[in-house]
Parts: sequence; C-alpha cells; structure tokens
Amino acid sequence: MAHARSLRIEASNSVLNWNAVALAAHHVFVGGPRWTGFSGPSVAVLTTGGLLRPFPDSIWNGWKPGLDAKRRFVSVNALHIDPEGKLWVVDTGTPLFGRPPVKDGPKLVRLDPATGDILRVYPLDPVMAPPGSYIDDIRFNGPHAYLTDAGKGAVLVLDIATGVCRRVLDGAPATQARPDRPIVIDGRIVRNGNGTPLLINADPLEVSPDRKYLYFGPLEGPWSKVPTALLDDPATPPAVLAASVTPWADLPPIGGSAMDERGNLYFVALKNETVYRRDPAGRIVSLASDHRLHWADAPFLTRDGRLWLPVAQLDRLAQFQHGISRVQFPFLLLSLSTQP
Repeated sequence: MAHARSLRIEASNSVLNWNAVALAAHHVFVGGPRWTGFSGPSVAVLTTGGLLRPFPDSIWNGWKPGLDAKRRFVSVNALHIDPEGKLWVVDTGTPLFGRPPVKDGPKLVRLDPATGDILRVYPLDPVMAPPGSYIDDIRFNGPHAYLTDAGKGAVLVLDIATGVCRRVLDGAPATQARPDRPIVIDGRIVRNGNGTPLLINADPLEVSPDRKYLYFGPLEGPWSKVPTALLDDPATPPAVLAASVTPWADLPPIGGSAMDERGNLYFVALKNETVYRRDPAGRIVSLASDHRLHWADAPFLTRDGRLWLPVAQLDRLAQFQHGISRVQFPFLLLSLSTQP
C-alpha cells in the first residue's frame, strides 16, 4: 500500500531485468545483468515510445560465449554519470551468477551519452577482478573512481587519467557480508540454489559531499567509512588503510543508494519495500512504501531531486526460488520526488 510520496511509473518492459538507470543528455539509460536470463540488451536507451534501443549499438550488446569480450558487454551491473556528464558502464564480465569472469570480460566503459561514442575502455585484469569477484558499482572523486567488489569483498581505486587500478581492503571485515545479517524478504531469508543464505559483500558506496570520505558496506550492512586521502595515495600501507576504516551507519539490507550534495542518503530497504532518506545527522525518515518497490535497485537521483528506481525483483528469480521463477511482469521503472 502506497503512502507519503506518490510513485510514478516511468517505463516498463518484460525483456530486460533492469537493475540500473542513469539520466544524461536528455536520455534515460537502463541496464541489467545477463545472468538473470532475459533476452533484452545489456544497456539500452528508452525511446520516446518506451521501447529499448541497444546502446551504443547491437554489436556492443551482442556478446555470446566464444566472442571477443573486449568490446562487447558481457554482463552489466551498474550505470553511472560522471561529473562531466559522461556515461560509465560497469561490466562484471560474469555471465553466470557466482561463476568466474570470462577472459577480457571485466571492464569499465566510458561513453558519450549524446552520441554513443566510446570514449575509453578500462580493462580490469584478473588481479583486479579475480575468480569469485563481482565488480558491482562506481562513484567518482576528482581524478579517481571507486568501485566495490561484491563477490570477494574489496574496493578498487581507479586513476581515471592513467587507467591504473588498485585493489585495496581486499577481504577486510568492512567489505564482508555477515551471516548474522541475512537478506529477509517476504518473511523469508533469500537463499542460493544450494540452500545457503545469499551473502553479498562490498556493494553500495557513496562519496561524502566534502569528498573526504568513501562510505561503503556489504549489501546487508553495516556501512563503514574510509578517508579518501589515504585511499587515493598508492603509498598508504595496507595496514594503515585498514586501520583507518571506521563505522558509519548501521543500515539494513538495501537494494542500492544515492546521495545528494547535502549528504542526504536515499536507499531502499529490501525487507519492507520502502524508500528512506538518512540525513547527515543520522536521522532516517520514510519517503514511500509500496509493494511495487520489490528489490528496487541502484536508484539514480537527478539534479531536480527526482529519484529513479529500477525494480529488479532479484529474489524472485528461479535460482533463488528452488528453480521456479516468481517474477511478476512487467519490470517497472519508478520515480518519486525527494523535494518537500
């Protein structure tokens, strides 16, 4: 039952299980991972008629086993817009959930959202994306980009100009999901096909408005913070960096987050299908609660304060439901205003 702020349906479809959305150059971009088993493109732009047009083209969206993965999307998990207004695509390179990345699959792709031109491809080698990794999401801080590895649990620091990437906090406690904090939806613990609870390591991340801290945590929470000055410096000893990680916010399992320039954090609690706002003082208020927000993932906040929410229903996929899909079609792209 909806209350508080009203949700608006922006788009719907039944061929792409979207878990990512980004707006730029008067376009709405959506993306979703291949392992969900749907036939839609990995990255698409919504047409005025509400259709999905492969972006930047069908070749980039045409990967199949055996094809060169260097210039094709293998399995996209995140979209984000950098401070210059360019679109970044995070390709995990992992076509099957829980399986190793394919050769040359893990990468970041920076595109011009207006033209579709490929501006740069950042390959993530097996040191940065080893077997068991799942490069999850990205945020920006001046000359650096930060990424989380939800598979093995780590943070990646990318020098955007040089392309040099470093893997830090690998296996650190703050990056690891805890069995005592399971993902509970519809009153049940979400489990893998083998019956074990689904544990997702370092996943959501945000940069503080003053750029002094990276906030991050496993999907199940809690969140920690680490000083970006230490994170950005390749000379920081691993032990010093690990010791600089401190608790930040004890948040529940969430589908994704967005932070505005005032430091308000917006997130969707998986357990009760509710969008919350956490202010810099730690106060949390509910903005909207609606059953249609079932595993709403990776929200995108526009400059005018509208929060876009792709609803992925990931826990309803067959692999988490004893082989029987419980997905309710169509997949929805919702939005709500965060303004008073």
